[in-house]
Amino acid sequence: MEDQKNDMVWKYIRGILFFLGLPVLLFLLAGTFKWWQAWVYVGISYSASIFSRVLLAKKNPGLVKERAGYAEKEDTKPWDKVLMPLAALVMPALYFITGGLDKRFGWSGPIPVWLYWVALLITLAGYAFSTWAILENRFFSAVVRIQTDRGQTVVDTGPYRFVRHPGYASGIVVALLFPILIGSWWAFVPVGIMSVLVVIRTALEDKTLIAELPGYAEFTRKTRFRLLPGVW
Repeated sequence: MEDQKNDMVWKYIRGILFFLGLPVLLFLLAGTFKWWQAWVYVGISYSASIFSRVLLAKKNPGLVKERAGYAEKEDTKPWDKVLMPLAALVMPALYFITGGLDKRFGWSGPIPVWLYWVALLITLAGYAFSTWAILENRFFSAVVRIQTDRGQTVVDTGPYRFVRHPGYASGIVVALLFPILIGSWWAFVPVGIMSVLVVIRTALEDKTLIAELPGYAEFTRKTRFRLLPGVW
């Protein structure tokens, strides 16, 4: 029991270090802390992340535990053991690295002011949409698995009335706006790759849920689109 508690503590510490390390890496690679666009991005994204976690801890502490212990889930789909770390950990690190180096060496041209503000407003809406999704769905796990141990059922309320995977949809939108918010056209390269990985993960997860989660096939006839209404 003591060993399990120690393992959990170290996992939290590693998670916090990664969480805090990305913006530090961004500024270090840029070679400057005088970068207001990056400060705005870090402030908004990290405030949104902390805010959603505080709300989630109050509304559904069981989901907090589920998401924190994702690495221990033996029934995680084999393909997600590869896709999840790539999409959620490796690629975000790469686009922070790309953005920082772009700032240092000046690879990108200026971002139009109007485009920056439009991207900022959409990003705020994206974070609000993802927070809505995670609060609405008590089975919003960090990995793809059928949560029989938690009595998983289909969630068809809130943002799930519009798309079947609102968390992925908002995540892609926010990621695609990251290059604009920090002024790095080159950051679209890793962000684009990450978005493709998320689309692949969405398709595989959707197929899994149709096959293994009772009621999900019927849900797909009610909420027809996975990520983008009217498109897919």
